[in-house]
Amino acid sequence: MTTVPSSVLAFLQHPYLITQEQIDFYEKNRYIKLKGVFNEETLQFFNPVISEQVTKMNTVNTSLENRSTYGKAFLQLFNLWQENEAIKELVFSKRLAKIASDLMQTSGARLYHDQALFKEGGGGITPWHADQYYWPLQTDKTVTAWMPLQATPLELGPLEFSAGSHQIVEGRDLEISDESEIAIQQKLKVTSFKHIIEPYEAGEVSFHSGWVFHRAGANTTNSMRKVMTVIYMDKEMTLKNPDNKNQIADWNAWCPGAEPGKIINTPLNPVLYASN
Repeated sequence: MTTVPSSVLAFLQHPYLITQEQIDFYEKNRYIKLKGVFNEETLQFFNPVISEQVTKMNTVNTSLENRSTYGKAFLQLFNLWQENEAIKELVFSKRLAKIASDLMQTSGARLYHDQALFKEGGGGITPWHADQYYWPLQTDKTVTAWMPLQATPLELGPLEFSAGSHQIVEGRDLEISDESEIAIQQKLKVTSFKHIIEPYEAGEVSFHSGWVFHRAGANTTNSMRKVMTVIYMDKEMTLKNPDNKNQIADWNAWCPGAEPGKIINTPLNPVLYASN
């Protein structure tokens, strides 16, 4: 088993201070990019550890050209924390969970699940979508930390946002697909929401809410775009009756045993940070 250096463990416990101005920006736009969330040592440790775990868990062997648009977008592996104790230290880190809680303006953050999103060299776009279409969660007090394991220029296909688009209801019923890319793009073209397309510095992390629309460009390089994500929810989040088959699947996969109308307090959904 790979041992996490004590200096990295200490760093992951050290709080990242969020200003009121940043909280206000997130509240308005439902995304924010924060520089220096990770230092160089932390990135250099987790990049190979997560990469190795992705290789171990990946079962996709179909060539890129023979995959669907979704399949071309990324290799997607879930709940790495259950398979790797070192990665669990990252997913469970108070540094990240406190940022999530501060941005959601809740008294704490609970884990929904984690996922690695590795976009292969030559990989296609990630179509416009809103994550919470998939989630059987009662409120929008959710936030995803999108954590590149390397500097991510535009050529690698970083995450893009439509700032403030959580206000749009149209498109919330669409799976990630060619249809969602076209339909949501057409809707966003006739709105005043700003389309944010920016590179990520090494150590920079973005946070976005479940209903804000986002996408990613293609990876036009020969290198892998390596990204780890953690999805947080209000520690008081309750399960709702699912609206679609995907929410039923998520209920069974990420919060099995949770009951509609009750707080999602299962072994897979621990509280990772509480302010009181």
